[in-house]
Amino acid sequence: MERIFVTGIGTGVGKTIVSAIITEAFCADYWKPIQTGSVEGTDSETVRSLLTNKESIIHPEAYCLKLPASPHAAAAEEGITIQIKSIIPPSTTNMLVIEGAGGLMVPLNDKELMIDLMLKYNARVVLVVRHYLGSINHTLLSLQELRQKGIKMAGIVYSGQPNKQSEKAIEAFGKCRVIGRINEENNFTPSIISGYAKEFQGSMLNDTLVKRN
Repeated sequence: MERIFVTGIGTGVGKTIVSAIITEAFCADYWKPIQTGSVEGTDSETVRSLLTNKESIIHPEAYCLKLPASPHAAAAEEGITIQIKSIIPPSTTNMLVIEGAGGLMVPLNDKELMIDLMLKYNARVVLVVRHYLGSINHTLLSLQELRQKGIKMAGIVYSGQPNKQSEKAIEAFGKCRVIGRINEENNFTPSIISGYAKEFQGSMLNDTLVKRN
């Protein structure tokens, strides 16, 4: 079973949209282990609303927390301590797209970070990058940490308005492969997701980032 873990250089950079695109591209299953801010809706609901294929299964969260905050803070608000050992991936023979919460160094509890969860799953990581002041630094630090931990990289996806200078620096210093780009859209619809899915499928398969059945 191939596992793809979608993370980002920060919060609100487009992880859920990228997760929906990859899920649609490969008719994969989707799983968000830790959801915060559920009072505003969940990423699982968003992904479900954007898929057109009938094969994908949206698996329930291990932790679904109400407060829109870092996982450790949202859990503490509900008197819960997140335990990585209790976060068991769903049983499936399908490709599994796993979406993280926030970035790599988001605390899950007093001792463990989101990157520790990535290590547990032996998944290829897709890093979502959105340009803003400081995003080059955040991207390069994220790539460095992933490599130091020995985590396999699938590549990066740019989200939003392009910035040639930033992208040139990221690719030169980060020595990372670019899987694709999602543009600034007025509204993401199933048809738009499907269009991106075809592009991502070709890119990821051509570079053998995803195992063929």
